[in-house]
Amino acid sequence: MKSNMLGIGSMARASGLSVSALRFYDSAEVFVPALVDRQTGYRWYGHDQVDEARLIARLRRVGMALPAIGRVLDHRSDPAAVVALLNAHLRRLEEGLSDARRELSAVEQLILGKGRSDMAATESQFRLSVDGPRLLEALTAVRFAVSTDPEFPMLGGVLLDAADNELRLVATDRCRLAIASTPATDFTARGLNVVAPTAFIDDLLAALEGQAGELTISADEDQIIVTIGTHAIASQRLDHDFPDYRRLLRAQRGHRIEMDAAALREMVRGAAAVRGMTDERHGAESGVTVLVLDETGVLSVDPEVVGGHLRIGVNREFLLQAVDAAAGNQLVLELDGPISPLAIRNPASPSRLSILMPVELPATK
Repeated sequence: MKSNMLGIGSMARASGLSVSALRFYDSAEVFVPALVDRQTGYRWYGHDQVDEARLIARLRRVGMALPAIGRVLDHRSDPAAVVALLNAHLRRLEEGLSDARRELSAVEQLILGKGRSDMAATESQFRLSVDGPRLLEALTAVRFAVSTDPEFPMLGGVLLDAADNELRLVATDRCRLAIASTPATDFTARGLNVVAPTAFIDDLLAALEGQAGELTISADEDQIIVTIGTHAIASQRLDHDFPDYRRLLRAQRGHRIEMDAAALREMVRGAAAVRGMTDERHGAESGVTVLVLDETGVLSVDPEVVGGHLRIGVNREFLLQAVDAAAGNQLVLELDGPISPLAIRNPASPSRLSILMPVELPATK
């Protein structure tokens, strides 16, 4: 039988994967040999596995993570699912390239000795236009996640990050991250990246109530200005670098659960769903909701469950705020496990996203 099979070296040459990679994919149960000799431990592969190995090699060359590769292999008989997975990875690559261009542009200016002053000169020419009601929706979707911790002044506001005809708003307090975006037009420069302080955001939210039509956002070295008709709101910009949030956007999570928002709220608010725990990042006791995903893909809330189920603990109040901020009847929850962030999306508004950091749960017996 082995005479008609490929050893690990032959499979490596036929597929373009290294021997060490084949061993790793075996241990990760992504690509398992057809036969393993119990006495020697030698791996043997069937000739019909060569195409699969070559597929894995191609996906790895474009940087696809192993969990995503596993999903592609699992859905090979479903062309629509495969196309969706490949397109999702392509979008992540394009976002990464856009981020790289932005960072390299900043590095170029620093190396050439231009530094902050010249970058500010570019920003002083920046202006864009957005729809007032859409901006109000986006600000409302992220305001809840702004930090109030004086030890992290760079988080004490909302990041306004503009590129590719879009204004993205981002807020985080290290325990959660909220993102929303709105289309933008009339760019006069590229690369706006300004942190607007909380007081300014609150003034802007109040001013936008009941307003219709477009408004203008501009920024210079010191200020950010929003002009609504003949009325202008101005504030000093925060002179801090906002942390890189984009890596969380590109994170791949293994489970996507569709849920009715009202049903999720009801589960979370149930008394049995919460227990007092200390969240070290806040230094205070907070209610923690334990989300449980069983082997059939059903999500429930149960702090007492044990066994092989996937469990993740999140701050109860933060979870409810994220559900409200999503502003949808149907939500998608993305999760991987007890140490990975939980993502909450509104499929009807893909520009909105909340990410909650997990709270460490006691080990189950």
